[in-house]
Amino acid sequence: MTDRDFDQISGRSTTGHEWDGIKELNTPLPRWWISTFYATVLWAIAYWVVYPAWPLLSSYTTGVFHYSARASVANDLAGLEKLRAEKMAVLGKVSLTEIETDPALLALARARGKTVFADNCAPCHGSGGAGAKGYPNLNDDDWLWGGSLDQIQQTIQFGARSGHAQAHGGQMLAFGRDGILRKDEIATVANYVRSLSGLSTVATFDAAAGARIFADNCAACHGENAKGNQELGAPNLTDHIWLYGSDEETLIETISYGRAGIMPAWSGRFDPITIKALAVYVHSLGGGQ
Repeated sequence: MTDRDFDQISGRSTTGHEWDGIKELNTPLPRWWISTFYATVLWAIAYWVVYPAWPLLSSYTTGVFHYSARASVANDLAGLEKLRAEKMAVLGKVSLTEIETDPALLALARARGKTVFADNCAPCHGSGGAGAKGYPNLNDDDWLWGGSLDQIQQTIQFGARSGHAQAHGGQMLAFGRDGILRKDEIATVANYVRSLSGLSTVATFDAAAGARIFADNCAACHGENAKGNQELGAPNLTDHIWLYGSDEETLIETISYGRAGIMPAWSGRFDPITIKALAVYVHSLGGGQ
């Protein structure tokens, strides 16, 4: 019996191709596979009709169901905000102090405040509030504008140098750029400031000259004892806590060009209850006064 006879008997045919005695069979695809393929095609066509699918010149086909994932998420968030608002409403009826003294209210405020902080404040102050260069650490007890509940709430509401009429507005002068101090005087007072925190100074440092320059130019804001002034946002220079760094080069840069960081006013974005919850959360991080 020849190979052709065998193929005819077995119901198989070949394509006519052969390599090293191996023939290429012309076997049709299984019916279940063909059926599945046609079913997926029909499903795709039905999906195009029912759901948004095809982009147009300035829009897209909305489909029979007019479904929108964006709208679905927006509805879910709106429902969540409604549920959250009902629970948070109680915070608007009590004072900040009452919230901190009531365990249930404190837990509610901290939960809301933590979420808001992570979404809006963490990019600058860090996820745990530890701060970064130029951004205050909210875990310690060193506060530029005050660390009481009311002071924190005011800072969050109106910001610092944000343009809001009630924002904190203190700004450090640029003693070098504006020609108020010479380079040698800036270097001298920079070393004097380092000495206030017990840091090392250059061997040729003239402490008396540094104290005189400080008294004439810096004491008006930072105080005669350099303990700072929260009304002006002038930091304490004697506590080893430095917003931009304590090395001599950084201090010279700070004195030469000044500092005027901006914190946004959140009153236009957050409702009063959210600001209150955020103030409680920040105050409870460990450095609240």
